Amino acid sequence: MRLLLLADTHVPKRAKVLPVEVWEQVDAADVVVHAGDWVTPDLLDELEQRAAQLVAVWGNNDGPELRRRLPEVARVELDGMRWGVVHETGAKQRREERMRAAYPDLDVLVFGHSHIPWDTEHEGLRLLNPGSPTDRRRQPYCTYLTCTVAGGALSEVTLHRIGA
Repeated sequence: MRLLLLADTHVPKRAKVLPVEVWEQVDAADVVVHAGDWVTPDLLDELEQRAAQLVAVWGNNDGPELRRRLPEVARVELDGMRWGVVHETGAKQRREERMRAAYPDLDVLVFGHSHIPWDTEHEGLRLLNPGSPTDRRRQPYCTYLTCTVAGGALSEVTLHRIGA
């Protein structure tokens, strides 16, 4: 099972559209995960139509319609792994310990908010932040993640740099 992980797209606030490269990844993915900060529902509408499966949450920049349509926290089982998605996880200090305590039943937690890619593991919880494909902020590149889930295992976690 091939996954595409996105967050902080901020369309059309930071970019008019998602980069073509990201849409190609949407088409290739079995599951698209979006960890919030859509800004307007238009991109959600497009992804709901185009993605084979979408797992998504709202973020702090998302208004009433997105909050009505999406949960604050999403949970899904993907090929034997328990996944969670949330926008904010708080400060980076002790993030792993806080998230393990907050989500004791998960194998993987995807989050956003910081626009900073993150990939760590703590006591069996893998934490992944794909960064942003449209707003690099203080990062050198806009980014997203892809990975594979098979037989209850996560593999091929790859950070992609747009324009690198």
